[in-house]
Amino acid sequence: MAAHMKICTVVVLLFFVCFTSSVLLKSKKIQKNREVSKFSTSDYNYKTEYLTQKIDHFGFVNQDTYQQRYLIADQYWDPNGGPIFLYTGNEGDITLFCNNTGFMWDIAPEFKAMLIFAEHRYYGTSIPYGQTAFKDPKKMNFLTSEQALADYAVLIKHIKSSIPGSSQSKVIAFGGSYGGMLAAWFRMKYPNVVQGSLAASAPIWTFRKDADCDAFDRTVTGTFRKSSSACVDNIKALWKTLNTTASQASGLSKLSEIFHLCKPLKSADDVTTLKNWIVSALVYLAMVDYPYPSKFLAPLPAWPVKETCRPISTPLNGDNLIIGTAKAMNVFYNYTGSTSCFDIGSGDIPNLGISGWDYQSCTEMVAPSCSNGKSDMFEKSAWDFKEYTNGCLKNWKVKPDINWIETQYWGKNLSAASNIIFSNGLLDPWSSGGVLKSQSDSVVAILIPNGAHHLDLRGSNKADPVDVVSARNQEKKYIASWLKSP
Repeated sequence: MAAHMKICTVVVLLFFVCFTSSVLLKSKKIQKNREVSKFSTSDYNYKTEYLTQKIDHFGFVNQDTYQQRYLIADQYWDPNGGPIFLYTGNEGDITLFCNNTGFMWDIAPEFKAMLIFAEHRYYGTSIPYGQTAFKDPKKMNFLTSEQALADYAVLIKHIKSSIPGSSQSKVIAFGGSYGGMLAAWFRMKYPNVVQGSLAASAPIWTFRKDADCDAFDRTVTGTFRKSSSACVDNIKALWKTLNTTASQASGLSKLSEIFHLCKPLKSADDVTTLKNWIVSALVYLAMVDYPYPSKFLAPLPAWPVKETCRPISTPLNGDNLIIGTAKAMNVFYNYTGSTSCFDIGSGDIPNLGISGWDYQSCTEMVAPSCSNGKSDMFEKSAWDFKEYTNGCLKNWKVKPDINWIETQYWGKNLSAASNIIFSNGLLDPWSSGGVLKSQSDSVVAILIPNGAHHLDLRGSNKADPVDVVSARNQEKKYIASWLKSP
């Protein structure tokens, strides 16, 4: 999930993303460019399997089932005590996460581990009741993090009972963004099943009634400011410039032409959609500000924030500011140069479960989001829970519970937890809701100053900053120690 729409949600991606984030989790609408993102594939070898899961793990009346997809790779696994590395799937097709979590593949031979990537219910192909479920609130009622965690626990039980040699294998959970939240919560809720968890870019403290609602925007702004202060100043001035131009005679036509829009702007609502489109790019660029070219959300160059800021890195105003911004948008929306025009209201990023996450954000995953318009580069916007609730009632016929995540998953009191790593790249906007300080000797925080959204979960690359290499080495040491523990 104006520049900030109150009801829609941004997927935290996860790698992540919702991603994640979908995008993954913020009250901003993510629009997709005309150029279809080419999600990276790999040479990773795995088998696709399915497990019959109960739709309701916590009741005894509904005995319906669904087929949960999971991917398994055992070519590195030592059946004489080798561990199981489980990726707790988040809000999208599990193959996307499998092919973009290179860290697990990199270290599997070293630890002689079996790899399992479990798909989250209601995403990818693991959809209880099929696609019609998204039109029936009663069938969507089983889309919760608690049910998903129970799926993972049952899956591990199935693996250990059906694969010879795995009954005594210790399990380490991995996840990024919403998947990282699930990895942490999996250890907290099922310590009998999982020995430890690496929760990368997991903003577990975003979902609190007293959360700092403008922290996300301030972090996006800080990431852009690191590349260019003038870039931030220009973006901050852009919104008023767009409004002024739109109000002028032929202003809508001018904006349509400068931004190469497929459909001309015709109203104030269309200008709002244009702003959303720009904001979406800015948010995603901060999330995936990786030090090398990537194709995770879209084909992008190394350090894409820096490239985006190039056309607007000197003070600009008026038409020059708009023209510079249009050039900047090409980095995210048209880096390959193959798109002739932009459909700014065309839909969502493919392979990510926008509908599923929109529902989750209207039930338990409530992330307050606002902008003060001063300490960040976005238009001022308020957080209105009543308005948010009305949107959820309209779209899904459900009322969000803003207190449930804190009640269910302990809030900031993690003193009883153990064996969890919370890693955060400080370029990543979602770090604003993450655990940035160690909570105990066994609930530790690892910070990556030059890292974007769960960069540490991506595969090793020669362009990796020293701090992410160091983070991965620390993570391996903790994992090794967990595996040696009783």
